Amino acid sequence: MTVLAVGLALLGSLFFALGAALQQFEAAGTPHAGLGRLARRPRWLLGGLAIAGGTALHIVALKYGPLTLVQPLGVASLLFALPCAAALRHRRPRPGELASAAVIAVGLIGLVMVVPEHAGKPHLSTGEAVALLAGAATAALMLWALARRVSPAARACLLAVGAGVLYGATATLTRVLVDGDWEFWFLLAVPMPALIALVLLQRAYAVGHFGVAFAALQVADPLTAVAFGALLLGEPLPTGAASALTALMAAALVAGGTVALARTTPMSPHMT
Repeated sequence: MTVLAVGLALLGSLFFALGAALQQFEAAGTPHAGLGRLARRPRWLLGGLAIAGGTALHIVALKYGPLTLVQPLGVASLLFALPCAAALRHRRPRPGELASAAVIAVGLIGLVMVVPEHAGKPHLSTGEAVALLAGAATAALMLWALARRVSPAARACLLAVGAGVLYGATATLTRVLVDGDWEFWFLLAVPMPALIALVLLQRAYAVGHFGVAFAALQVADPLTAVAFGALLLGEPLPTGAASALTALMAAALVAGGTVALARTTPMSPHMT
């Protein structure tokens, strides 16, 4: 069962990476297109289906393997995404790109591994749910505003982080819906941050720096979910000197790898 869980998680990561590469290819080709226009493009829709398939495979993997094994394998999408994006542009991924992605993946695995599991039943009050949505929206709005004043690579990073924050809020609400006590309006609220996150992510992809945008998303999403889980759901954070040191070293790897990716050549549709 463990081998099956690993296989499903890795296959899900491949699907997710392929979907992201397809959507970035279309978004970068039409940088001023809105979500409605992108949704009329078959390749962009195919990317969405691939992402949905990858998410489903990851959920099934969690049925056969522990969270501490399956969740870190999701960052393999970082290593799959760059070759997929490069193949769409008929070029080979550069060794520096893959090395930077590997460093980020190792760092993110380290961060995920030090977060202890929580067996309690999650609960959100109405006030806490409002605070969750308002906090995520405010952070995303500030990142979007800041992204308008920085370099292209930094813009891609900030927009993707904003999307990751909103996806983290969505994941927190979804966890409550799946395994906790909730009110009916929570069900109606879940699509809103996810939809805004999708728009921000396409704007990040349109900049052209796919590596840094995808890496920023992969980092911001789980870390935001962990933070909301600790603040609002009472989930535990790492404790002890060893865990703190591991988290610090892992964060340094993530930061260093993201900066290195930001310095790579943008993946524009005009590259050969």
